[in-house]
Amino acid sequence: MRTRTRYARNGEVSLAYEVFGEGERDILVTFGWVGSFDSAWQNPAHRRWLERLGALGRVILWDKRGTGLSERLPADRLPTLEERMDDMRVVLDAAGSERAVALGLSEGGALSALFAAAHPERATGLIVVGGFARVLWAEDYDWAPKADAAEQFNQAVGEAWGDSGWLLKLWAPSVADDALAQDEWNRMTITGGTPATAVAWLRMVQETDVRRVLPAIRVPTLVVHRADDRIVPVEHGRHFAERIPGACYVELPGADHLWWIGGEDILDEVESFLTGAPARREPDRVLATVLFTDIVDSTRRAADLGDRRWREVVEIHDRLVRTQLERFRGHEVKTLGDGFLATFDGPGRAIRCAVELRDSLSRLGIDVRAGLHTGECEALDGDIQGIAVNIGARVGGEAQPGEVLVSQTVKDLVAGSGFDFEDRGERELKGVPGSWRLYAVGQRGLSSRAA
Repeated sequence: MRTRTRYARNGEVSLAYEVFGEGERDILVTFGWVGSFDSAWQNPAHRRWLERLGALGRVILWDKRGTGLSERLPADRLPTLEERMDDMRVVLDAAGSERAVALGLSEGGALSALFAAAHPERATGLIVVGGFARVLWAEDYDWAPKADAAEQFNQAVGEAWGDSGWLLKLWAPSVADDALAQDEWNRMTITGGTPATAVAWLRMVQETDVRRVLPAIRVPTLVVHRADDRIVPVEHGRHFAERIPGACYVELPGADHLWWIGGEDILDEVESFLTGAPARREPDRVLATVLFTDIVDSTRRAADLGDRRWREVVEIHDRLVRTQLERFRGHEVKTLGDGFLATFDGPGRAIRCAVELRDSLSRLGIDVRAGLHTGECEALDGDIQGIAVNIGARVGGEAQPGEVLVSQTVKDLVAGSGFDFEDRGERELKGVPGSWRLYAVGQRGLSSRAA
């Protein structure tokens, strides 16, 4: 069933993809870690798994930038979640797909979930197999490993790359002693990336946390996890499903994390979900990063300048804001007197836009402040509403003159982007339950990684 490899281009980055199968639905498959569809086709068991999936619809396979047949990148330039989410959209466009089921395998589950939340108009459903929302331990995530143990594991992976049969005891213990399975596993790893890439990818994934995204998912969702998975404990899958409204969770017996090892039962669940899924629902709620801006001390400045000169200042401000919103793919929701409310489908672009606004307006003698938060928003007659909007407004209200202030959620979602954050501590936000840790984007601006 394999077809020829094609390339989609997102700017200067080339993304390898293949399309096979046919049917009434498209299925966009995102592999985990450094997996590649090229090595998948060369593995007989994996190939059979894919061929059965191809009987359920038109399947789109792709390699994430930095891995497999896609553009290779230096280990210190691996893509962020936002960049990879944007790559998914580009691959769908290149494959001629308007909407697809996002099927995320292992680490690909977090990325697919983010895509389904941020782009429900492109996702008809979400399937996560062996996935996780976070990797490392936290007080409310106490089954996961702590940072020191994870780093020891990372180093061991790098040292054993290319001869990593011992890792198979974690990923697929049922075939760990099978010489052929070991050869196929090693081929998969070295095809996917170099030792430095593999370790850097592990570290990047360990910084990721998409837990706050999950409640915003509104497409039909299936989460499948094996009860005794050794590499991604089952608590990860349960947590994932519990936080997605209406998600179907299926726990299967077995300890193999690799989905193609004895994976017919997984495909049984996938087939049942796809063929019996509810009718498509048009999204009216979507995950977005909200940006609030306002001119500092505008009332006093208006009094000092007079009405005519102040109108000129506001016109310059508005024109520059709209130019930057267009540049960073932001959507203007409305003006707020001396400020703007805008939304973005990715927090990284929202931060870069806010920093550019702050710096460019400052050079014109206009001081602004900005607040950002990522959460679920409800669209209503061209406006947006919901708790995420309220939080974004309160974050903006806490910002000092010339400051770009973000919530913990935004910081978590741009892990690895190279942004310079300064901890501003926990705050009580008026009308919002609990306390919220806030961070300022460093005054020294963005690192070369984030720029």
